[in-house]
Amino acid sequence: MSDIKHLAVIMDGNRRFAKRLMLDPTKGHEYGSKKLEQLFEWCKEFNIKELTLYAFSMQNFNRPKQEFDYLMNLFKENFTKFGDDPRIEKEGIKINVIGRYHLFPKEVSTIIDKIMEKTKKNSNFIINFAMAYGGREEILDAVKKIVADNKTPEDITEEYFSSNLYISSEPDIIIRTGGEKRTSNFLPWQSIYSEWFFLDKTWPEFEKEDFINIIEEFKKRERRFGR
Repeated sequence: MSDIKHLAVIMDGNRRFAKRLMLDPTKGHEYGSKKLEQLFEWCKEFNIKELTLYAFSMQNFNRPKQEFDYLMNLFKENFTKFGDDPRIEKEGIKINVIGRYHLFPKEVSTIIDKIMEKTKKNSNFIINFAMAYGGREEILDAVKKIVADNKTPEDITEEYFSSNLYISSEPDIIIRTGGEKRTSNFLPWQSIYSEWFFLDKTWPEFEKEDFINIIEEFKKRERRFGR
């Protein structure tokens, strides 16, 4: 058990992992995808109710065509598999995709729409996939929605602004694998009081021991929330 309600992960390092093993970059994404299934089980074990995963940034559209096409097929396969998995309904799992995923090929965005519609009433465990996501883009999209609502300045409170973001829930912990120590445009509004953990290990190398160590370290930190 843990006091963590919401965990977020920047799953970095798939390509470097593959390169180190002299494999095609797509193999790194394949290993990374399998690691996700383990993470879901660890979250269940520690009673974490919400998980947000940085799966594809706006900048990732610049990846080589072969790798981009592979990722689109991987997303299509995984979301189709989610849709057919009986555990989704049995365990009350909600699948949510945040970002401008409508920019993906139509067959991918259609599958995403279907699984989101199918699971929208579930609430036992929420998985947010940040795809075609950027934090600045999220804030711009929120501003556009507010402008379209014709709100006056007095109407725009923090709570109201937050409700117009892709998600308003704030992560307790954000983990970034892969050795980089930057936030990379991930949840800039929601993460102001999150506890960040940066690991040198690439995402496919992330193990349960690392997960537990982070939770134990989190428990030792004093969260002041600006006080």
